[in-house]
Parts: sequence; C-alpha cells; structure tokens
Amino acid sequence: MAFFPVFLSVVLVVRNQATQLEKTLKDAEAGLAELVSDYELIIVDNASNDDSVAVLKALTGERGLANLQAYALTKEVDADTASWVGLENALGDFIAVIDPLADDIHFLPEMLDKAVHGAEVVFATNAQKSPQSLSYRAAHAVFYSLYKSLNGIHLDKEAPQYRLLSKRVVNFILQHPRPAMTYRHLPATGGFARINLDYSATPKMAQPRHLWDSVDRGMRLLVSTTRVPMRLVTMLSLFGAGANLLYSFYVVAVGLFKSDVAPGWVSLSLQQSGMFFLISLVLLVLGEYIVNMVSLSNQGPLYHVGQEFTSARMTRHEKLNIEEPLIKPTGPDRPVGVSLERVAG
Repeated sequence: MAFFPVFLSVVLVVRNQATQLEKTLKDAEAGLAELVSDYELIIVDNASNDDSVAVLKALTGERGLANLQAYALTKEVDADTASWVGLENALGDFIAVIDPLADDIHFLPEMLDKAVHGAEVVFATNAQKSPQSLSYRAAHAVFYSLYKSLNGIHLDKEAPQYRLLSKRVVNFILQHPRPAMTYRHLPATGGFARINLDYSATPKMAQPRHLWDSVDRGMRLLVSTTRVPMRLVTMLSLFGAGANLLYSFYVVAVGLFKSDVAPGWVSLSLQQSGMFFLISLVLLVLGEYIVNMVSLSNQGPLYHVGQEFTSARMTRHEKLNIEEPLIKPTGPDRPVGVSLERVAG
C-alpha cells in the first residue's frame, strides 16, 4: 500500500453503533497509521440513545486509541450537518467524510492518491446501495432528477456523501452563511479540480431513512441552493399580470360592444381581475419569506455539541521533539565542546 506524507483527518458520522464502534475505529486506526504520516479520527455521534458515548469516553482514555476526537450531539441532525461538525473541527491537509455503515474505508488510499496528485475534491460512489422502500426510491429519483434539471448537477452521482476534500475547499465553504447546508453541493459546483471514482463494496448494515425527513431536507436544499424556484414565482407573477391585462381588455371590449351587459359588471370584473390573482401571488411570496425568516430565527443553532473527548495520547505531539546545542563550560585546559541534548517540545 502506498504511503503519503500528509496530515489526514477522517470524519466518521455514527449513531447507535456502540457494539461495532470499537472495532470500526481500531480498524481505521490500523489502516491510517500505515497510509499517512499523521492523522486524526473525528467521530461525530449523532445523538445516539445507546452506549455509544460511553464507548467513546473509554476509547479516548489513557489506554484508548490515539489521535481520536469525539463530538456527541445533543439532538439528531441530518447527515450533512453532522458531517460538517467534523469538517469544521478538522485540522488535516485533507479531510475524508465516511459513513462507516455504507462507505468502504479501504477505498481511501485510491482517493488520497488522486488528491495528492492535484484533485482538491474526490468523490466515491458505491455501486451497491442499502435496501430502501419503494416509496423512498421513487421520491429519491424524483428529487435528484428535479435538482439536476434546476441546478445542473446530479447530487447522488456527481456529489455523493463519501468524499475527500482539501483544506482549501473547507475554507471556501466556511465563507458561506450556511455551510452545513451548502456543504453537500459546493465542492461539486465551486470550480475546484474534482474527480469521481466508482467502487463496489457491500454495505455493512441497512440504514433506515424516513421519507418525510428526506423530503423536508430536499426542499430546503432546493430553495437554498438555486434561484430557479424564485424565478418560477417571478414568471408566474408576470404571466398573471399579462393574463389579467388581457382579460381587462376583454372586459372593456364587452362593455363597449355589448348592449345587454349587467350594470356594474364591467367595473367589478376589472377590479377583481386586476387585484385578486396578483394579491394571492404577492401573499405567497411574502409568506414564504416570512416562514423562512421565522424558522431561521427560532430554530437556534443547527447543532450543539454536548460532550467532547480527545485522546490522551496524540502521536503528532510525540513527534514535536527538538534537539538544541548545549555549550558546556570550558576550562583553561579544555577545548570548547558542543554536545546535543534532547529536549521535549
């Protein structure tokens, strides 16, 4: 296996994986130690309700694993937000985001090889998917097709969850007001050198996903990452204005050329056709803005780290030893001697 002289951060998002957590992290540690010169494992526990936090506490103890950082969230969030918790706390030159149940960490050397040779964004797509319900698959296909038609990118194929990013890409995402939301698509649309790789590995466990939560997240992603929905509202407003203008001409023509028009019909029709449709559109746009503003002001922070653990032993700290010259005192009959004394950094 190739060896890379880089500092690699690996972000693992877990939830209710207490039984396999220790084995997963030990296997990751063994592979990373032979792959790169320095590394850190960042575990984001997405509000587990089993013993995952206790396992992480033990693994970060004196006799636990090296280079391990754990962040336990107080409430469950979506996968993108949980991944961003690890990304914004990562220190590595490159940061990999891995779902240990769905992604194969053994494919990381191929991804890192592409990264060190110039690709700042490396995506990996697993040909084997976890089984999902028919309704979820149908909604999944509709959403990604719609997103591609509106934004020009198929998120599932061109920007999957399994990814390796350079630190420059992460710093770029940090410049956006809502990085946890834009993190999913910005690496693919930000103009960075990227490459998409394919591999095949059997997922370790089926991951149940809730259709309604995915629909809600998908709608927020659509609204926050493209201006097309707003353009549709603008076009509808323009169409409504034009249609009602034509109808007003029709009402005026009827009033001029018809003699049996009911009294007051012309003025009432002009008033109604000119106002009701436009008012409904204005209220719709204003309502959506108000709902969005209220949700942003009332929801509080996207996540909150309840507990944080760091390994008692960090291998990169052990490497920070320096050698300083020490000039010993000299006598009249002794030459000046220079020796080296090892001083712990």
